[in-house]
Amino acid sequence: MSIWWSLHLRREAASVPLARRLLVGAMDTAGVDPDISYDLSVALSEACANAVEHGGAATSEASGAYRVTAYLDGEMCRIEVADSGPGIPSRKGRAALQQAPDDAEHGRGLCLIHELADHVHVVNKPGRTGVVVSFDKILKWRTDTPLLAV
Repeated sequence: MSIWWSLHLRREAASVPLARRLLVGAMDTAGVDPDISYDLSVALSEACANAVEHGGAATSEASGAYRVTAYLDGEMCRIEVADSGPGIPSRKGRAALQQAPDDAEHGRGLCLIHELADHVHVVNKPGRTGVVVSFDKILKWRTDTPLLAV
């Protein structure tokens, strides 16, 4: 079975739960194990929150939005969140992951995504015109999955 969807969202806080609900609904309908669904929904929320906060100046049409794409294909789920912000400081084209200080109120999102997903890629778009955060997780299925029974 293969399901994919893509959203073009405004950089507004209200877009984060919308993306999360769509992902959870698709995974629930497909019969994905609730623990896997939860991990991916938290990771997606963190990636979307980063895009909303850091994804570009809201003054222009292009930078006032970000894109979320999710693929459930066979035993794997891949999620990509792309924005049009200034990018992340990088080393050899790869965004540098930095641990937040213990007393910081922000800065743990990418680390959390790394803990919840099986593979994570954070890259700057060419010319530092945004960031693409993509992460994969191997899916597990509920035993009562209606779509698998067909």
